[in-house]
Amino acid sequence: MTRRQITLPQHVAALLSWLNTANPPTEHEIAMRIMKIGEEFGEVVAAYIGVTGQNPRKGVSATRAELTGELCDVIIAAMAALATVAGDVKQAEHLLNEHLSARHPRLSALVRAGAA
Repeated sequence: MTRRQITLPQHVAALLSWLNTANPPTEHEIAMRIMKIGEEFGEVVAAYIGVTGQNPRKGVSATRAELTGELCDVIIAAMAALATVAGDVKQAEHLLNEHLSARHPRLSALVRAGAA
């Protein structure tokens, strides 16, 4: 059985529907959704330490798949926070695309300069 391909906006829209029902987006809830990004980042750090075996007491205690999953959770949490602050997923997508478009020319110039 193959899983249906879900996009980030689809997932975040479903997530926000569930979250908004359970916890309406008050100022406190908005702050909590922003702080969730930090919590997920901490899980990325823990997974990286586990992948590298940096903690001698635990040794290698995480897989690269766990690490990449935690990185995906950071992206989901950030997009959920952005959509909450922006008003909805469509507006969050628009803001993200605008942000990328504004920064891409500088990145392109840096890539060209590095290749020269």
